[in-house]
Formats: sequence, structure tokens, C-alpha cells
Amino acid sequence: MTVGQNLLGEPPETRLPDDPEPHEALAAGVDPATVAASHPESSLAWAELADRAFAAGDAVTSYAYARTGYHRGLDQLRRAGWKGHGPVPWEHEPNRGFLRALFALGRAAEAIGESDEATRCAQFLRDSSPTAATELS
Repeated sequence: MTVGQNLLGEPPETRLPDDPEPHEALAAGVDPATVAASHPESSLAWAELADRAFAAGDAVTSYAYARTGYHRGLDQLRRAGWKGHGPVPWEHEPNRGFLRALFALGRAAEAIGESDEATRCAQFLRDSSPTAATELS
């Protein structure tokens, strides 16, 4: 036995259920604000809004949108059986809205001087999905 080995193993991957309506609306070019108003539970819509605000130079608004998407995603993860840690794979497309919101939250936190939060978000992203951390950076 290896010293420090986790005998309980890793928690299983959390895979959010598919919710195609907001994804399809965004892919069709519907304004993310319209999608978020119609589907406020969609982390993807909030992440899109966060990205748009950040690109426009408005880090505070980006932070607010990203935080909303992040919390909506946490709610969904918990409903899907997530216990506060474990893999949330980027490869499962319904997880991407949450992971993008988490990345956007860290990015905006850094931009407004919340470096402790930015560090926590970056670590949470790496712990949840190393692939997402690479893809989004």
C-alpha cells in the first residue's frame, strides 16, 4: 500500500443533465440576455454575458454575471449528486456553462483586485476539470 493513498477512491464524475434549449438559442444567435431572462438557470447564458461584458472592458458587470452563472451551476451540481468536490468533466458538454462561469468569475475577480478569490477559482477549475483549465486559459 502506498502511504497517503486514498483508500476510498475519487468521487465519481458529475455530469449535469442536458438542457438543450438555452444552448440551441445561443448557437442560433439569440442575445445571451434574452436567453438568461428565459432560462435563468442556464450557467452558459450567464457565462456568455460575463464574457461579453469582460470583452467590453466592464469587469464589474462581468463579475456579477459570472457569479450568477457560477451559483446557478453549483445548485445544478448539487442536484446532480455533487458533494462539493470531484471531477466535473469539460468533455461532458452540459458541464461547460458552469466551468465557463467559474473561469469568468476568476478572471473578473483578478481584474477587480480580488486576487484571493481569483486564486480559489483557478484552483477549483483545475480540480474540477484540468481540461477546462487548459481550454479556457
